[in-house]
Amino acid sequence: MSLIHTGLATPGWRWIKDRLWGLERAFEKTRTSGRAEDDTRIRILVVLALFVMGFAFLAVGATRRALFQGPDGAGLAIGGAGPGRAPLVDRRGSLLAADLPFFTLYLDPHEVWDKAEVRRGLMVTLPGLPVARIDKALNGSRRTFLAGPLSPRDRDRIHDLGLPGLSFEREPRRVYPLGDSAAHLIGFSDTGGEGLAGAEGAFNTRVRAGAGDQQPTPLSIDVRVQAALDEELNAAATRLQAKGAVGLITNVQTGEVLAMSSWPNFDPNHAGTSSPDQLRNRAVASVYEMGSTFKVFTLAIGLDTHKITPNTVLNTTQGVKLGSRVIRDLHAVGHNMTARDVFLKSSNIGASQIALQVGGPSMTRYFDAFGLLHTAPIELAESARPMVPREWNPNTIASASFGHAISVSPAALAAGIGSIMNGGRYVPLTLQPMRAGARPEGRRVISEETSREMLDLMRSNVLEGSGRRANAAGLRVGGKTGSAEKVIGGRYVKDRVLASFASVFPTDGALTDDRYMVLVIIDEPIADAESGGRVGGLTAAPVAGKVIDRIAPFLGIQRRFEQVAAAPAPVVVAAASGER
Repeated sequence: MSLIHTGLATPGWRWIKDRLWGLERAFEKTRTSGRAEDDTRIRILVVLALFVMGFAFLAVGATRRALFQGPDGAGLAIGGAGPGRAPLVDRRGSLLAADLPFFTLYLDPHEVWDKAEVRRGLMVTLPGLPVARIDKALNGSRRTFLAGPLSPRDRDRIHDLGLPGLSFEREPRRVYPLGDSAAHLIGFSDTGGEGLAGAEGAFNTRVRAGAGDQQPTPLSIDVRVQAALDEELNAAATRLQAKGAVGLITNVQTGEVLAMSSWPNFDPNHAGTSSPDQLRNRAVASVYEMGSTFKVFTLAIGLDTHKITPNTVLNTTQGVKLGSRVIRDLHAVGHNMTARDVFLKSSNIGASQIALQVGGPSMTRYFDAFGLLHTAPIELAESARPMVPREWNPNTIASASFGHAISVSPAALAAGIGSIMNGGRYVPLTLQPMRAGARPEGRRVISEETSREMLDLMRSNVLEGSGRRANAAGLRVGGKTGSAEKVIGGRYVKDRVLASFASVFPTDGALTDDRYMVLVIIDEPIADAESGGRVGGLTAAPVAGKVIDRIAPFLGIQRRFEQVAAAPAPVVVAAASGER
């Protein structure tokens, strides 16, 4: 037998072929010299050496597989799901997002011994796996994907079957344990490890850089506060059959976002199955005409420019005529009002007069300083630009004074009102937590005196005005309602309302104390027996009050009950007899 005819004479084996030819010539010399027994011994030694080499090669391969395939058992390869991501946690360290090991299952029909056994085993272990897919893989000609992602538990159950032909690939998968809670704020990433939305997109570089040592990226939110906001907002939006809803809670001193909700919501674990409407973060990506919540800005501007004081009397008995247009109040009172009453009774006539006294240049300068003419400067890429008038004439100035003619995002509104409630500093909203007691410098917008007067007005509105339903016992809540008719087809439609309530608590204490804003917006609510109407005071204000009542303990706000002087009993005079 000639060793060169064993299939080794190929280009890749040229070196071995040359050596085997040398051996062949040595065997021929041995035979011609009459030493046949030496020829036999040499051939045996060569065959033995080949066997030893083969077994050594197998031993090295098995050793490498045992040492480097990891603790997950045989049949596991590392998938190509791309770079991992570090965990996201809330300000207290609670997990918001993390990469967890998942597995994909493959079947190689060439390694299957018993097709029926494999079919039975998979049907029992993975009852949701289509039988047609199993049969197609078993009768195919190459290795085929069967199922995934599978949890470690499912992978172990299949592995324990001991069926040849089945193998796994590890595939890290991003998991969001809160489900649909804070979904729009947290966002989601793709299978390649790229953040696509929310904080996942905003802090993508940092999250990916921390994947090696799994150093978590903290966010400013508190999951306890977030849960309370989600539950109350979802319940109200569902009950009122709303088109949409927004909830936002911030620390007005630092700009930290403690909770952010957008309804309808979605589950980031299954973001691909969600509609564009569900994925839209209305808190930052939508802009609205906010209605009477803008009177917070109008009154603050009037006070800060010294055009008015809370006791300034304004003529509110007649509408404000601007060209062919007349601005009127929804509920005319038939008498003049002080600036304080204009705020408490939400008079459009009074707000328009204040804005016109201040003047267009000053109003727009303040609007700009409050951040209302620009995209809200938060880390989220979804933050939308406002829609502002092309020309700030008296008509648009008057309209903007009560929240028409200008559309802003809820985030922009929250940052602007926050600057009025924190002592007068504009501080951008942020998703990054700050140390306790931190006070970003910000930029001065209004005086501290104006800020204190506005806090008092906000508190009075909850005690005496349109915000009564937001009052939470002992928490000194202040706020302003808003009810803006929506523009549809170029016209304001009376029964399509954006109802809102911008609240702050506690309103007392030093201007530098921690103070929190709760903004609730209900888009196109339908009145029911509980609310009794569509306006912000009946729909959004009660939601804010319930949220504040629930979150105060988490924020360390102590209940303190004020001594409020009771109003004197009305004196009724009988027309005929004069009896009292």
